[in-house]
Amino acid sequence: MSDGDRNGCDNHEDTPVPVEVWPEVEKAECLARGAALKWASGVFCQPEHLERLGQYRKRESQRTASINSRLKSVVQSYLEGVDWGLGQLRKARAELSEASHDLHKASLESRKNSEEVTVLETLREMSINHRQLLAAVSNLPRLYKVQSMVLETERLVESRRLLEAHARLMELEHWQDEVLLQLRGPRGALGTGLTSEDEDLVRNYFSGVGRLVDALAKELWAVVGSGLSLSRQNPTPFVSAVRIVEREEALDQFFLEERRSIGQSRPMPPGRPRCWRERFFKVMEDAASARFRSISYLHTRGPGLASHLSALQHGIMGDLATVRHILEQCVPPHYHLTRAYLRSCHQFLQAHLGLVSGWELESGEIFAVLNWVLHIYSSSEMMGDPDLEPELDVKDLGPLISQEGLEQLQNKYVLKVRKSVSEWMQKALEVELTDWQRDQEPDIDHEGCYHTSLPTIITQMLEENSRVALMISEALRDQTIQMGLYEMENLLIRFRDAIIEFGKEHRKNPATNSNKFYLHYLLACINNCIILKTSTESLQQQLCTYPLNRFSRIPLGPQAGLDRAVRKACRLVMDHLLSDLQPHLQELLSRTWLVQEDVTQKMCGVLEHHCDLYNRVRQPCRQRLKEECQWLTVVEYIRALMQKRLVCRGEDERCHLAQRLSQDAQQLREHFQNTGTDGTTGEVNPTALILALADLINVKDPGLLTLEISELVTKYPDISEEHVSVLLDVRGDVPKDVRGSVLDFLEQSAPPVPSGYRSIFSEILVPSSRKQFCLPTAKCT
Repeated sequence: MSDGDRNGCDNHEDTPVPVEVWPEVEKAECLARGAALKWASGVFCQPEHLERLGQYRKRESQRTASINSRLKSVVQSYLEGVDWGLGQLRKARAELSEASHDLHKASLESRKNSEEVTVLETLREMSINHRQLLAAVSNLPRLYKVQSMVLETERLVESRRLLEAHARLMELEHWQDEVLLQLRGPRGALGTGLTSEDEDLVRNYFSGVGRLVDALAKELWAVVGSGLSLSRQNPTPFVSAVRIVEREEALDQFFLEERRSIGQSRPMPPGRPRCWRERFFKVMEDAASARFRSISYLHTRGPGLASHLSALQHGIMGDLATVRHILEQCVPPHYHLTRAYLRSCHQFLQAHLGLVSGWELESGEIFAVLNWVLHIYSSSEMMGDPDLEPELDVKDLGPLISQEGLEQLQNKYVLKVRKSVSEWMQKALEVELTDWQRDQEPDIDHEGCYHTSLPTIITQMLEENSRVALMISEALRDQTIQMGLYEMENLLIRFRDAIIEFGKEHRKNPATNSNKFYLHYLLACINNCIILKTSTESLQQQLCTYPLNRFSRIPLGPQAGLDRAVRKACRLVMDHLLSDLQPHLQELLSRTWLVQEDVTQKMCGVLEHHCDLYNRVRQPCRQRLKEECQWLTVVEYIRALMQKRLVCRGEDERCHLAQRLSQDAQQLREHFQNTGTDGTTGEVNPTALILALADLINVKDPGLLTLEISELVTKYPDISEEHVSVLLDVRGDVPKDVRGSVLDFLEQSAPPVPSGYRSIFSEILVPSSRKQFCLPTAKCT
């Protein structure tokens, strides 16, 4: 602090000044007094505590002195800092005064130099005008030659001297660029050194250069487009075109790099960048596509589709050989021309086959497309050639037809084949129905069995369709087989209906010549079904060989339909046998039969004729027919017995009846054994039933009938009370009490029918007894 300041302070101390008291100080003092009073009241609450008052006073005095000393130290350091800051402010004020003085001098000097700057600006403008005039004068010889060079270059282009024409064109473009660059001046911005009107004037003067570029490009792309066809004779024009493309590509890169290095303010030359290398590949792709479209394109629909695809294959491979062995040598290695050609071919084929797939194709055409896409295109004859692997992997290009498109084509193929199969099956069935009306027996195969052309036609058709579909894929083969099985199921429904109608017509006119070979053709139908069943099982085994892709089950309809048709044909065969036996069955178990022994012999003759024909049937139906023949004969024999045509009048007649029954049973057994039937069907021997009934009738003592009938019931549990009652009536000697006991026994001891037992009595209905109507008169009673 200066002496003057100190003196000022002393003067103030002599003059009393009113002191302003702050409210915060008063509040702080009140709080301090309150705290002190609270502390004193707590410490001196007892009189004996006053003895330490001196100690407390001394300690508080020391604390107060310490606080005062620290306060003085803090205030002293604060005052020293304020004094230093005031000194720095004085120095800064002095320096600012000096700087302001220097700026004033500089402003005066600047005003003096403004007149000289105006003179220099005039000199700069004169220099720019002089430079532009110098550029114009220096370019006058070139400008005079522009029109003549344009005409000369046009003649070179027309004569296809492309390299020379391009050299002249590059020179003209260089002149144009230099003129524009010089006229723009050193600032390099349009509108400063060169107005837009001036630039338009220059470009109009060089407008012939733009026409030359278009004319040269037209000839250039014509040469490139005809490279595939003309390069084999003379590849020189193609090589010249490639050199020009590379020159243009180099110029494009040069100007782009120059613009990036100088800045975006530098405009590109007119028509740059031209990107002729990219255009080169586009022209090559268009040329390849045009060649493909010209290959039999008008004959792609109909039968010519396969030839069209074959022509496409040969055309592509021929052009590919030209590209690999000739054109690839005419371009730089980085062109990868073979790879580009393969890509363009693939893209064209994708579009072309997509168009073809949308047409309404027949099955043969769809097969040609699928076979070409899935097998020929990827084979070693085309894109699968090992020499092409270094160039490109066909899998990277994607499929010619998408998976969805292939599935649609396959579904369309199956629908077309299904329509054809359905029509052929209907025609085969019509031929079959015509064969049934022939006046000759059916054809006999090498095994001696009857057959017609139906199973051969159906089997060959299905197997041929399966073989053709397998040439495409296993999935299509499975789909085609299942379609064939479904169509066979529909055919079998119509086939069974035809068999039923055949049987109805025969029953209407059983004696006409048209039905002379009725039985023979029924047996042929059975054989046909057996052959078709074998073919069906073979087709289903092919389905089971590989996992199914699109179908979750194998259709079981054909087997069921075949079984139904066989059962119906066998039923009609048995009906025909029954109709032939009926005249002889009418004579059975009558009094005439009892004295004549040729009735059964005649029956055996009919059975022998039928069984001989059954030998023309394939197994297992052959054995089944013979067993059914035996069963039918026995059932009808027992049915004749149940009609009570003969009721014994005495013991001699019963013995005679039992003897005849035994003779007929033995004769029938021997006949069936001679025809290849062992005499048993399942667990029941049909002819043994006749012997059992003969024993029942031959029982001497009626009291033993219960025992005999119990044995009969044990062997034939389906025998009913009505059947036993008829047998008792035929005996003619059973008392009422014995009849009642026998019937009671039957009612009480009806045994259960064992599993596998074939009922015989349940097929024989007992005729209802006709009670005579009588009036209640004494005579009647």
